[in-house]
Amino acid sequence: MREFTLKSTITYKLYRQLIIQLEDFLSTIGDIVIYAKEVISLILKRELDWKEIIEQCARFGVSSLPITLSIVGMSSVIVAMQVAGEMVKQGAGNYVGMLVAMLIVREDGIIMSGFAIISMIGSSIASEIATMRVTEQIDAIQVLKVNPIRYLFVPRVLSGVLMMPPVLVVASLVGIVGGGVASHLASGLSYRAFFESVWHGLFMKDMNVALLKAVVFGFTIALISCVCGYTAKGGARGVGEATTKAVVWSFVAIVLWDLLFSVIFFF
Repeated sequence: MREFTLKSTITYKLYRQLIIQLEDFLSTIGDIVIYAKEVISLILKRELDWKEIIEQCARFGVSSLPITLSIVGMSSVIVAMQVAGEMVKQGAGNYVGMLVAMLIVREDGIIMSGFAIISMIGSSIASEIATMRVTEQIDAIQVLKVNPIRYLFVPRVLSGVLMMPPVLVVASLVGIVGGGVASHLASGLSYRAFFESVWHGLFMKDMNVALLKAVVFGFTIALISCVCGYTAKGGARGVGEATTKAVVWSFVAIVLWDLLFSVIFFF
């Protein structure tokens, strides 16, 4: 009777929920590390299916480009409209381009690109692999003596690594140009003054760090999406949970990576 009463309390239920979440957290971290090691090992051994890699690159880079450019471009326009007018009034118009460029290249471009790709490509990868898991297609692949990590993970992870930097470059260019147009319309700042300011505010270090971030973010998003899909359980509900988990974990991971990069390179 006491045991029943204890287990029916809110405190006990919260405790059990916390334990379950902690176990799931540690299990997911372990899975990500284990599969990351295997993927890196297969890539270094050059066990690659280039046809599948090219298909995944088109999916990761080309398919995601419209939404990525829209998000980065609009966020740049919003920021430029907010700050350009006030900075011109204060006599700091020559610093508007510098500010917008630093924001886009250092932070906004890569973060917004990452969020767009997670929402569109990461969720798609997770649901696709999770569906294969719950419908036993992955078991069939293993019966055929095909390594599912090589077949499913490697092309997607490598496409993330290869395509995220070009996506970032294009998105950053669109963001800076959009910021210049918005600044001109909002404050009358000339395009020449804006773009001359851009060159004074950007350094090779900023661009190199941004490209390194892109490589790490692409690897992280693709890997987490694959892992969450691969470890899915429980039918259609499991597919939905795996997709949600992939999106949430990817968001958290790239924010933590961004914090780490900022501490290492700019603190």
